[in-house]
Amino acid sequence: MRQDFTHVSEEKISELFPVLLEPHNSSWKDYYLIERDILQSIFGDMLVRINHIGSTSVYGLIAKPTIDILLEVSPNIDIPSITEKMRDRGYIVNTPPKDIIMYIKGYTPNGFEGQCVHIHVRYHDDWDELYFRDYLIAHPEVANEYGELKIKLKEHYEYDRDAYTDAKGDFVRKYSERAREEFPNRYSPKPFL
Repeated sequence: MRQDFTHVSEEKISELFPVLLEPHNSSWKDYYLIERDILQSIFGDMLVRINHIGSTSVYGLIAKPTIDILLEVSPNIDIPSITEKMRDRGYIVNTPPKDIIMYIKGYTPNGFEGQCVHIHVRYHDDWDELYFRDYLIAHPEVANEYGELKIKLKEHYEYDRDAYTDAKGDFVRKYSERAREEFPNRYSPKPFL
């Protein structure tokens, strides 16, 4: 069944999908690995790089129970064909500004159901999310600070996911920049031949 939330009010969406935070769950990595295998079978040789990103990828970090995956693709990808395959697998299409396209699942007219997954499809590049993740893994004290920030922000923005994300922005930018200094050019793409 395909879901479509285009005719649902922002207020109703906020009620259905509040900011939820959970202690780290070791099964999040297993969910990522399952999704990774599915995505590799769908995207095939159009897939350049795939990474588990976001807080669920950092051991011990409190997180929204959503598996975020950064899927980097080649420039000649056939998005309409891939999108049809993703929809057939139960994904909903979303188009945030930073991504070429985003596929999500776990969202229903009754709220969250099953494991939520966000697939961020982008061209191969040097993405901050990879650096931020690596910095949190390398610096558990910063990961703890980030967890405390998220708990405080949830109190203010439980029903406004966009504001919650925006309010974390300065912290994320600060440590993404530090990560780039500590791990220079770690994710710089090699040119396509």
